[in-house]
Amino acid sequence: MSAFSPRNPAETMLWRALIWTWPFYFIGALYVVGPVLAWLMGGLAVLALYLGPAIRADLRPAGPVPPVVTGWILGMILMLIVLLIGHVDWDLSLRQTIKSTVGWAKGWALLALFPLAGAVLPVRRALLVRGQCVVGAWTLALAPLMLLAPTLGLPERIFVSPLRAVGGPGPEYFTVFLFTWDPATWTPRWQFFAPWSPFAALLGVMMFLFALEEKHRGWRGAGLLAGMLMVFASKSRMGLVGLLICPVGPRLMPLLLRGWAWHVGAALIASLAVFGTTLATALGDGVYAFKMARADSTRVRATLQRIAEERWQNEAPWFGHGTIQPGSHLVEYMPIGSHHTWYGLLFIKGLAGFCALLIPLVWNTGLALVDATRHARGRLPLGILMTIMLLSFGENLEIQVYLLWPGLVMLGIHAREMHAGCSGPGTGRKTGRGDQDSVRKST
Repeated sequence: MSAFSPRNPAETMLWRALIWTWPFYFIGALYVVGPVLAWLMGGLAVLALYLGPAIRADLRPAGPVPPVVTGWILGMILMLIVLLIGHVDWDLSLRQTIKSTVGWAKGWALLALFPLAGAVLPVRRALLVRGQCVVGAWTLALAPLMLLAPTLGLPERIFVSPLRAVGGPGPEYFTVFLFTWDPATWTPRWQFFAPWSPFAALLGVMMFLFALEEKHRGWRGAGLLAGMLMVFASKSRMGLVGLLICPVGPRLMPLLLRGWAWHVGAALIASLAVFGTTLATALGDGVYAFKMARADSTRVRATLQRIAEERWQNEAPWFGHGTIQPGSHLVEYMPIGSHHTWYGLLFIKGLAGFCALLIPLVWNTGLALVDATRHARGRLPLGILMTIMLLSFGENLEIQVYLLWPGLVMLGIHAREMHAGCSGPGTGRKTGRGDQDSVRKST
């Protein structure tokens, strides 16, 4: 499938988990693979830190834990503490507390474990880049069957995996789909290996970002085409926005260091005095058309957010309600605290849980912004963080993180690169040459 080969057990686990994304999906195992991989990699990173030089040479720590990764670890530990406080405040049962703690271990904890693995273990960024392109090749190979399935009269879902017995947010996380019907327009939408279409679109954006760093023309083309296919076939508005801004934004950051760019920006700002009203009207019309493209979805999401905000402010401002709560027919029985990470955090974990995610996310984003203005290595991490932020405004991040793990490992790798002070795109001077050698051999 690919001539690119791992160099140590850590890379082997990541590589195989990534290139086997579609086979895992076909048996409904992706929701299980993500958390298991996270705890294995996190445990291996802790072991490598503990043993230090005593561990086998190809697993020795690439360096100390960078401060921003420590921030993620502390933030996610705080998330667990807040969860327990919320359960005590609302007298929730022991069974519910255990269930929520397991949910934390399969969700929020992954935001710390994967960056820790990327920062400590000697994993090359080129391995993840190539792996995403291999997943893209799988996607393109399967695309004709999925795209023709509605025309051929094939069923939208194939089966629900028995692995559903391990527990999860819902059966869709263990269901193998060819496509789904949009209830608003009764037209087909595709979700590929994601539980639903909007999430698939942002996974496509992330695949596109990874593919931009691939050196081999053929693999790069596979990743780029598959990423765009996932965005367009999912028919997600947020995915289209992400495909526009997430690759372009980081590549514009170096302009902040160019004097002529500031002069052009000043001229554009001055021109708003003449064209500002027209531009504001056009933007307003565009936002309205964007929302009305899926008016029912927009209405439900807005109502959920309003209810979550009001109940957070009036009932549990500091530590939240501890868990989601059933919604009424007004929100089509969607749970209060769902469909938005930030409103969900306020409702479920209060201001303390909100800050537990906000602080490390802003910290990491700030570092990526600064690095993207100076080095090409900062483009991919910044694009990943932008994609995660977009996802957070339309989904609950903690139940989607099991498919975001390549991006989270990349954030750890980037933190290691910055902490080591290296100036190239590799994971260090020595590893950087190895990445280039690997790419040349695989071509």
